[in-house]
Amino acid sequence: MTINLANWIAEHKIDEVECIVPDINGVQRGKVLPAKKFLSSVRDKSLRIPGSVFICTIDGHYPEDIEDIWDKDPDKILIADPDTICVAPGFKSPTAFVIADVLHGDGTEVEIAPRTILKKILALYASRGWKPIIAPEVEFYLVSQNVDPDFPLVPPTGSSGRAETASQPYGLEAMNEYEDIIDHIYDDCELMGLDIDTMIHEMGAAQLEVNFLHGDPLKLADQVFLFKRVVRAVAKQHGVYATFMANPMAGQPGSAMHLHQSVVDAETGRNLFSNANGRDSALFRSYIAGLVKFMPQVSPLWAPNVNSFRRMRPDSAAPINVQWGEDNRSCGFRVPISDKANRRVENRLPGADSNPYLAMSASLVCGYIGMVERMIPAKAITGSAYNRARTLPRTLEAALDRFSACKPVRNLIGEEFFDIFYAIKDYELFNYQSVVSSWEREHLLLRV
Repeated sequence: MTINLANWIAEHKIDEVECIVPDINGVQRGKVLPAKKFLSSVRDKSLRIPGSVFICTIDGHYPEDIEDIWDKDPDKILIADPDTICVAPGFKSPTAFVIADVLHGDGTEVEIAPRTILKKILALYASRGWKPIIAPEVEFYLVSQNVDPDFPLVPPTGSSGRAETASQPYGLEAMNEYEDIIDHIYDDCELMGLDIDTMIHEMGAAQLEVNFLHGDPLKLADQVFLFKRVVRAVAKQHGVYATFMANPMAGQPGSAMHLHQSVVDAETGRNLFSNANGRDSALFRSYIAGLVKFMPQVSPLWAPNVNSFRRMRPDSAAPINVQWGEDNRSCGFRVPISDKANRRVENRLPGADSNPYLAMSASLVCGYIGMVERMIPAKAITGSAYNRARTLPRTLEAALDRFSACKPVRNLIGEEFFDIFYAIKDYELFNYQSVVSSWEREHLLLRV
């Protein structure tokens, strides 16, 4: 049942509302306004935002010569999704978050908006009577506050007065070092209604992972989107930073956003990845085949930054290829051991730095193409996938070279989005390559 915004705001005594739009990088943009003004704007659809929010790069610029693709000047209409409204923790004045869709003046949704992209992919599934289910696992690091980007990040001091220096996967005492932060995160997520399940200590120093309960992909993308905001805010309140960078510290494993995925019959809820006898179905294998074929071609959607590719190294707990296998964490696609009702595939490719709407869209559309085209995957492997050839790109530059040519995905997601996304990432790459690094100064300054 859709929430009545006026009743909800009155019940929670909200004074201000943050109306939030996910941009292409997953950055939260939007407007803050008094609750009464927000409600009046909902009634008359008067809340506007420039279309330029969708062509903003991660460093706050706009790609050059993009006017041929996207007219950034006309204002767009913000339409708040009532089902996303929640209490915003940590504000002095009672505040709410609400995620908005963005419309053109004629009432149609902006085609390049990440949330619209995901809804478009879900509509493809719905047209065939299918319903995808997603369960994300999101990793992040706690690090000491760093006000000078020229200095490397380091783990923060824990309650013992010492910083972690070694791997402590699943370490309970290691987690207790940050008990105050973890409890605060759980409290704020409960206040907001975010369906997080367990939290564990991951392999990296002060690296944590949170698991979300499985459900509707759009709802889960919204929750991951807001979760990042909450975790960063909580960490700062405790005098540290939380980062979702794919690989924030040299010598440490990267942070992923693993996506557990299944597809059920929309009417009966039956898992289409299993046959009646409990074995994996032809549709399940076709889904995997679609992931194997197309995910490497659209890697900028799930590895969107220059830093993203530092995570994908041999024996680093991150995949370097798209092999698949049963309960094999070295593979890009792992099939967990489960009964027939819970058969799923874990897509281990996306980084924690990816936009959840686009990473989920990429994974779902690749699997969808595999199912529709009845694709057949190669055999599952046993043993380490790190012994197999690398098939994933090593850099953002190499990834972008493949990206635009992936016509099957491009046709379903949209030509305009592909062109704009490419322009944004190419511009970010140019700016990154214009920076002279400390490695170059150290090894080349006095030797070449």
